[in-house]
Amino acid sequence: MDLQCRVDLAARYKAASQIARVLSEDWCTRELYCPACDSNRLMGSKPNSPAVDFECAKCDQPFQLKSLRHWNPRKVVDAGYEAMLRAIRADRTPNLLVLQYSSTWLVQNLLLIPRMFFSESVVEKRKPLGPNARRAGWVGCNILLSEIPLDGKIPMISAGMPVRKERVREEYSRVKQLAELPPSLRGWALDVLRVVRQLGKPEFTLQEMYAFEPELKTLHPKNENVRPKIRQQLQVLRDMGLLRFGAKGNYNVA
Repeated sequence: MDLQCRVDLAARYKAASQIARVLSEDWCTRELYCPACDSNRLMGSKPNSPAVDFECAKCDQPFQLKSLRHWNPRKVVDAGYEAMLRAIRADRTPNLLVLQYSSTWLVQNLLLIPRMFFSESVVEKRKPLGPNARRAGWVGCNILLSEIPLDGKIPMISAGMPVRKERVREEYSRVKQLAELPPSLRGWALDVLRVVRQLGKPEFTLQEMYAFEPELKTLHPKNENVRPKIRQQLQVLRDMGLLRFGAKGNYNVA
């Protein structure tokens, strides 16, 4: 492929991406509702609102839209790596809407990631852009959808069919208490919740959770007391209604 062909393809891709963004943003403005309250519409964000595309006029929840043709259940490309980490640490991440459209511009899937499910554990650092790139050296990131607990992946449209508003709002309400945790503690709670869901069982034991000690230690290398932290976070999740304590050393998924 010669250079001119590459330039033409890049131009076509950029044009298609711009069309997709305009169409998807227009669709969201007309069709979307707020999952965090009873408002039945979202508004376009104010000018110069970084990483925010829509806002709820009633509850002020911010939303960012990612539109794509091909669905990747493992990850989605996001913005700058350091900027994302700063936003997480400052608790400024918006709710994420991941929209997949078909070749005929029909919405196929729409996934909501509530803002409280973003932690440093789900951010993957990408390679710096090469020396010939317009933003040479710039480092982006990916959001690892596969590392987000199922509780934090709420379908709004699935295989072209909308999910009931009531269901979406119930799912959002069920996890909204996580937003009350400081970002520094929330990451631990989310990682423990992901491990619980990874077990895939309605009941589990503390010993089964301890089997993930090396993995959690890798994610939180500064913590030297992983097992007490696991127990602490299980209690946090219990207090939020996401787990129930059973017999000694046993837990039930709520």
